[in-house]
Amino acid sequence: MSLEAFYYRADESLWEVLPGDREVLCSFHPSGPESRGKRQVAWMLMATSWMLMATASSSSRVGADGLRPKKGSRRNSAFVILAERKSQALPSGKPKMEQQSPTKKEGRLTLVLSLATLIAAFGSSFQYGYNVAAVNSPAELMKEFYNQTYYERNNNYINEFSLTLLWSVSVSMFPFGGFLGSLMVGPLVNKFGRKGTLLFNNIFSIVPAILMGCSEVARSFEMIIVSRLLVGICAGLSSNVVPMYLGELAPKNLRGALGVVPQLFITVGILVAQIFGLRSLLANKEGWPILLGLTGIPAALQLLLLPFFPESPRYLLIQKKDEVAAKNALKKLRGWGDVGSEMEEIRQEDEAEKAAGFISVLKLFSMRSLRWQVISIIILMGGQQLSGVNAIYYYADQIYLSAGVKHHDVQYVTVGTGAVNVLMTVCAVFVVELLGRRVLLLLGFSVCFAACCVLTAALALQDTISWMPYVSIACVICYVVGHALGPSPIPALLITEIFLQSSRPAAFMVGGSVHWLSNFAVGLIFPFIQVGLGPYSFIIFAVICLLTTVYIFLVVPETKGKTFMEINQIFTKMNKVSEVHPEKKELKDFPISASGL
Repeated sequence: MSLEAFYYRADESLWEVLPGDREVLCSFHPSGPESRGKRQVAWMLMATSWMLMATASSSSRVGADGLRPKKGSRRNSAFVILAERKSQALPSGKPKMEQQSPTKKEGRLTLVLSLATLIAAFGSSFQYGYNVAAVNSPAELMKEFYNQTYYERNNNYINEFSLTLLWSVSVSMFPFGGFLGSLMVGPLVNKFGRKGTLLFNNIFSIVPAILMGCSEVARSFEMIIVSRLLVGICAGLSSNVVPMYLGELAPKNLRGALGVVPQLFITVGILVAQIFGLRSLLANKEGWPILLGLTGIPAALQLLLLPFFPESPRYLLIQKKDEVAAKNALKKLRGWGDVGSEMEEIRQEDEAEKAAGFISVLKLFSMRSLRWQVISIIILMGGQQLSGVNAIYYYADQIYLSAGVKHHDVQYVTVGTGAVNVLMTVCAVFVVELLGRRVLLLLGFSVCFAACCVLTAALALQDTISWMPYVSIACVICYVVGHALGPSPIPALLITEIFLQSSRPAAFMVGGSVHWLSNFAVGLIFPFIQVGLGPYSFIIFAVICLLTTVYIFLVVPETKGKTFMEINQIFTKMNKVSEVHPEKKELKDFPISASGL
């Protein structure tokens, strides 16, 4: 073998050892105009890496024949390993980037994918969490503003009942807007795409941020009420579109981790609002309009930065039929040129659904092939909210006060609870691909069930047993931990995974509607339940947690590490149909509206 051929083979192996960093190593390749010295550097790097690998794994390496090499065997030589690998190399000629990558690769967290995830989640999901908590701390100050404004207009103060009603409307506008936003998901994502919808959604954040920030100067509490409706629409859209967007950007081995990121940023938004809502910061007479207006900053940043990142490749190929744009988007997201296998997977999904068109919400409920998927998202999204998470937060301040925490210090304990929520959601990001979605759901709902049961007993006995209030605090923390691990982040991720491209927008509309209606129902009904049942209110939530756990155990499959088509094949068997969409022949004659309704 000539010296040039020797370097050539060494260089080829270097590219296989480090496929993810080819761009950095391009200058070493012999097909280019590089110098002999650079090729020598490439050879030394390759030889060093192979010798280290051979030394570290000589006791455990298995040969191509499936047998463990003997000590001293020729296979233990890094150079012979190189030769054996090259004996199965591609035909002679200059190596091509797309040919040299393995047919199937494990996706990696590239810079483009990381930044797209962070910008989408910070610009959208963060706002949802922030607006959930932003009005809690300055509530009394805002009521005083309502009353004073009414006096300036009418020369008398508003009565207590009307003030309570006005404040209830202000608060309830947020979940009502979330419900409206969920109904807009299908039409917008089909028309503008996933990224385009997120950019459009910033209108519903920037405009109300300006209105709320100027409400005190304008002496108008109506601006706050309208703004709460608009930020609710923003939250309704973002809570559905961000998981859909990230789920379609991510490779299957990272889909779970990236699918939890939106929930992580929701909890971060809640925590930031709790911190800024401390009386020493912005929860005071001068600062509360600023506290409400800060929600526009993440939206403005997303509006500036997100256009530089790719649209969903699945949307580009399946819905826009733009194969070139889809391939380029995948190359940017994956960090390598060989995206053929992933493109083929998307084509197979497109072929399986070609006759189906884009499925409306009404058609979603009538399709036998989607029966268990629809039932599952309704139960999971309903269980997420009806399990009592909002009631726990509503009751938390009273629990802290009963345990002896001073009224002034409750705000700091609340911030601590928010920090626990963030920490456990971070844990969920890292363990969702290790343990799987099903395990986290079962674990989370089981912990919530146990916490609700013990909390009921602790609240009932706290007047007779002195240390029971501390048990109540422990139950609140345990509940937050359990909910953050599974019930909070996983249901939206599962909607992305168990539906294919044609039915996914309609599925998010259904799941989002159930989420927001359940949220609204708990906020409306729980105060009356609390009056009627007192400490036994949480028994209702315990029963819901238990029933949801049983359903997950019996019905919901594990989706970790599976493609969208593989997951839908599992549900095909559960639905007792022979193919993913057996109704597709009938769908040809079924008029599908662009709106998805």
